[in-house]
Amino acid sequence: MIDRGFWKQKKVFVTGHTGFKGSWLCLWLHALGAEVTGFALAPPTRPSLYETGGMDAFVHSITGDVRDEARVRDALRDAAPDIVIHMAAQPLVRMSYQKPVETYAVNVLGTVHVLEAVRHAVERGAPIRAVINVTTDKCYENKEWSWGYRENDRLGGYDPYSNSKACSELVTMSYRNSFFPIADYAAHGVAIASARAGNVIGGGDWALDRLIPDCIRALTDGSKIRIRHPGSVRPWQHVLEPLHGYLLLAQKLWEQGSPYAKEWNFGPDDADAKPVQWIVEKLCDRWGGSPGYEMDADGAWHEAHHLKLDCSRAKSELGWKPRWTIEQALDRIVEWHQAYARGEDVRALCLKQIERFERGEKASPPADKQ
Repeated sequence: MIDRGFWKQKKVFVTGHTGFKGSWLCLWLHALGAEVTGFALAPPTRPSLYETGGMDAFVHSITGDVRDEARVRDALRDAAPDIVIHMAAQPLVRMSYQKPVETYAVNVLGTVHVLEAVRHAVERGAPIRAVINVTTDKCYENKEWSWGYRENDRLGGYDPYSNSKACSELVTMSYRNSFFPIADYAAHGVAIASARAGNVIGGGDWALDRLIPDCIRALTDGSKIRIRHPGSVRPWQHVLEPLHGYLLLAQKLWEQGSPYAKEWNFGPDDADAKPVQWIVEKLCDRWGGSPGYEMDADGAWHEAHHLKLDCSRAKSELGWKPRWTIEQALDRIVEWHQAYARGEDVRALCLKQIERFERGEKASPPADKQ
């Protein structure tokens, strides 16, 4: 369980706060009583969860690019946070093929700039005690195993996105070893960890080239869903699942430090690692109609066929475990987007789902299924 008392008035610095995942995190942190400073570019989509949820009302938002070292350093110094959660990234595999230099600059140098800003801030007396770098399940050297990757498996990444995130992991390890070594934790008091999440899905995601948003757009306008690799298996999970893990991890890093300064997987149970085609068919069924799907002619780029995570470490050491099955996650996505289409309040809708998640309740079926 999340300790609400711990988060009350904690100062949290979040990079990438205007994105889909960052917006959900900011909402949850604010609901817990934290003071949130966000650093990111403008929201990457129109519409965006950040804007439709009116999050500028409670987030101290700084517009900036993690590739700008001086801007990152100044923003973090002025925020003087207790906890840093680095989520800013170029997060799309296909875009990484089209813009590899930008992908490496954002995902690798961006991480360097954030951790360098942490180092300088701590040297000047900032109260930072916990730092989490959020990467991806794709950072591993994918051998197309049928079992999940563990945190000590070899890093790799075939495409520029996946490889850049493996590089970001190596940067995190280097900064921890060089400037915040676990052996000297009592002296510096800073614990740095990385978090590797599976394929994150949820309401309020309007990104291009992501399966769920592409499906929602097609279901809304009656067009065919275009999919590239129908048989590819991914560790799908609702966005609140890894965010729950990050919150638990941040508290452990703050309170106990060095034992938790390492790498962590957050993914679904094996039964919920499903093929793309299965996800599409189930989502269409829940929506109440199916426009059908067709193969995307631009699907020649290499993508892993089989990917799972072994989350034993998080389960045994953090007490974290998945709360919603993939079926329940799809219910919540349909519920969210159908409520959005009816004009319901976005922030209230998100907070309601967060409350249900914390209580472990099942969501109501979508309106057209009741």
